[in-house]
Amino acid sequence: MRGPRPEGFDSNAGQPRPTFPAGGSRKKGMGVRTWLVLWSSGKEQATEAGKHTIMRRTGLPARDLRILDPLLSYPSTVLGRERAIVINLEHIKAIITGQEVLILNWKDPSVAPFIEELQRRIRCHHHATKPQEGAALGEAGTSQLSGEEARKEKKRSLGNQDGSKVLPFEFVALEACLEAAITSLESEAVRLELEAHPALDKLTIKISTLNLERVRQIKSRLVAITGRVQKVRDELEKLLNDDEDMAEMYLTDKLAQKLENSSASSTSDTVVVDLPEGDEDDRFRAEVSSESCHRGSDAHNLLMRAHSALSRNSRGTSSTPSGMTNKLNVQELEMLLEAYFVQIDGTLNKLSTLKEYVDDTEDYINIMLDDKQNNLLQMGVMLTTAGLVMSLFIAVAGVFGMNINIELFNDEVAGPGRFIWTVVGGTAGSLFLYFGAIGWYKHSRLLE
Repeated sequence: MRGPRPEGFDSNAGQPRPTFPAGGSRKKGMGVRTWLVLWSSGKEQATEAGKHTIMRRTGLPARDLRILDPLLSYPSTVLGRERAIVINLEHIKAIITGQEVLILNWKDPSVAPFIEELQRRIRCHHHATKPQEGAALGEAGTSQLSGEEARKEKKRSLGNQDGSKVLPFEFVALEACLEAAITSLESEAVRLELEAHPALDKLTIKISTLNLERVRQIKSRLVAITGRVQKVRDELEKLLNDDEDMAEMYLTDKLAQKLENSSASSTSDTVVVDLPEGDEDDRFRAEVSSESCHRGSDAHNLLMRAHSALSRNSRGTSSTPSGMTNKLNVQELEMLLEAYFVQIDGTLNKLSTLKEYVDDTEDYINIMLDDKQNNLLQMGVMLTTAGLVMSLFIAVAGVFGMNINIELFNDEVAGPGRFIWTVVGGTAGSLFLYFGAIGWYKHSRLLE
């Protein structure tokens, strides 16, 4: 039984005590990563943002951002959401909105060529649409446009001066991502094919440990790259088979549709959605005409309705109205995805052909090994037969080695001639039995 402890006794004396920073700063900085932001104007900026900031900025749920986490291994994925498109294709991890592209692993050297190509395409897209946008803004300055006219003006702005169609900003960025990922996979497949054929040819000429190890490594790489190509192909095929998923990616049209609905609900109030540029969060401004200044509460309610409409998909569910889905023409995006689907399908067919060539080589090697094994078995049968025949001749020699009195051992009666004839006859008989057994074995094989 323990007695009372003296005053000042500390049971944890001499042990280190954990210290926790005050104010919850222990979790400060967790999840903050550096993103490269490419705006539709062609400008770029590296910014540090946490998960919640990106969620508010793009309207994506946490599970969609988890796909882009470099610490986790997720297969290739293309997701269309209400306000953004999530891209996770090979080495490309990005978020595309209607006005900007956020790239996570932009410091990776393998991503540098993709960023340069994306910047070039964004600048070309900006120069192609800038004159028409300026004209539209000039008309809007002189007279306010209705929702339907604004949407039509937005569509007219997506065209070159020569009248050719210009893809929306989100499709330009999506095309750059698809091209970079598929081109990377195709180049890997071509390099693997160039390495595989000489190695397989060497193996068919000479079966050695070095050649077998080289073919084993090539087959391992072939299985890995085939799985990656198959996943990208399945992702594109899934998008092509679902019009609603493709309709979710029309970010510019959805934004114009929401502006039209907001304008139709109030003829005197105008809501302008200003998408973010830089490190600032989503900002919205409401322009209220002079005739409705006394109705400030109505303008505030209208602004909140626009905000809730844009953030309706914060949990990752589709909020595209059925009528809007029917109105959207997904032919543009379908043609874009179809082109890259054909390209990735060709790469997969090339890898399948290479895999068949590897399997044929393995079958040929197995046939060669089986043939050599059969030759060794035949040699074993011949040696066993020869040993049996020699044992008969040895038995004859053993009989002559016995200590018995016979006329053959008497030099005066038989002489050495009979002994010589006995040895020659035993040898000839053994050879006759050996070749007779081998001939009977081959004849029976032929009859089978």
